[in-house]
Amino acid sequence: MSPTADRSPFAGSLSAVQRQGVQSLLRIAPVVDELGARFVAAGHEIALVGGSVRDALLDRLSNDLDFATSARPDAVEKLLAGWADAVWDIGKAFGTIGCRKGDWVLEITTYRSESYDPDSRKPEVSYGDTLEGDLRRRDFAVNAMAVQLPGREFVDPFGGLEDLAAKVLRTPGTAEESFSDDPLRMMRAARFAAQLAFTPDPAVVSAMTTMAERITIISAERVRDELIKLVCAPYPRIGLDLLVSTGIADHVLPELPALRLELDEHHRHKDVYQHSLTVLDQAIELESRLGVDGPDFVTRFAALVHDIGKPKTRRFEGAGKVTFHHHDVVGAKLTKKRMRALRFSNEQIEQVGKLVELHLRFHGYGTGEWTDSAVRRYVRDAGELLSRLHVLTRADCTTRNRRKADALRSAYDDLEERIARLQEQEELDSIRPDLDGNQIMAILEIGPGREVGEAYKYLMELRLDQGPLGEDRAREELLSWWASRS
Repeated sequence: MSPTADRSPFAGSLSAVQRQGVQSLLRIAPVVDELGARFVAAGHEIALVGGSVRDALLDRLSNDLDFATSARPDAVEKLLAGWADAVWDIGKAFGTIGCRKGDWVLEITTYRSESYDPDSRKPEVSYGDTLEGDLRRRDFAVNAMAVQLPGREFVDPFGGLEDLAAKVLRTPGTAEESFSDDPLRMMRAARFAAQLAFTPDPAVVSAMTTMAERITIISAERVRDELIKLVCAPYPRIGLDLLVSTGIADHVLPELPALRLELDEHHRHKDVYQHSLTVLDQAIELESRLGVDGPDFVTRFAALVHDIGKPKTRRFEGAGKVTFHHHDVVGAKLTKKRMRALRFSNEQIEQVGKLVELHLRFHGYGTGEWTDSAVRRYVRDAGELLSRLHVLTRADCTTRNRRKADALRSAYDDLEERIARLQEQEELDSIRPDLDGNQIMAILEIGPGREVGEAYKYLMELRLDQGPLGEDRAREELLSWWASRS
């Protein structure tokens, strides 16, 4: 299919979806016009492409702009020199040169086609000669639209605008060819479904199901990055359901479909998979409590995987009862193992693992039976994750019993109020013994060693049990403890 030129994004009769993007496209007109004129004067083609065009038409364009050009990377660098405020070549091996112009961040990539060797994890990049050829190799038709510069001609060879209006994900060619070239596009289908609430075309779903195992040739790092984007999207449940139903999750996050425990008429319990997705939804609704801008991956992922220890710990007992003893501890270990396999950072692994391990702790609170000591330990164990633990624990209530839900919410309100009071009185955020290591060594007249650590731990336990002691009493307790050891 040959490209169609249409100036309608900027003039003439507009469709509803095009009208949404006119202001976005006009907002970037100065920078794209200057860039277009510069490239055309040097004998090259250049066009705004991909997600930038899609997001402009959805009126959600950011300051990051993507362009495709006939110019080779060396020529792109020369054309940007003296025009852009800064230029970088970190992606030059893949044909991409980046730059900053005012508030805009631009990535300019030479027309290309990339494909995968059946057994390779890395794309083989080769340069192309035409805009249509470049658009043909893109993942979905909604990402295969362009605005040719400097004339601002709308180019849509694969019906992306129609798909955008219908909220459908289709591939420019056959889905099998597209996913064979880059299997990660199967995860992108789930990610875009989660980001845009679009419905994958039946041919896309069929190919994902048939070719699911091919995702295994993709590097763990690329899978991880797509998973993060999916989980942080506005509607992650849609994308996760797609990964599970097509079998792709079996290869990238097998613990998730494993939550679909079989039910039977004698041992009734919640659908753990649907429960986990609901907890994720509710954690997103509570995200504003964290006081951060944008989605928080750690909290969302912990909500998704908080119960992944249940399949391994499920036990059937008498009277139709089913238990999942210690699924918090087992789940934390499984979470860390999976996240390490996906090459997550050590910090993210520890944070998510700790939240999974602690997610049941509150259920011993009852109607406020915890002592102040127990509350202090709860805060100490959560540490910097306390706000996230608050969100996860509240989100984990999915009961349809209104009375039970209200009771749990009231109990957690009470716990948070107690934590706030103790924090005001005792500075719980920086809880530590009343004596530091140097003071311990001076009082006991000992040098650095194991005994200092043991003394510090003893004083910490006293601090947690009894609150602030003051230096004088702490000194007395320390000397008494030391004498009992002797």
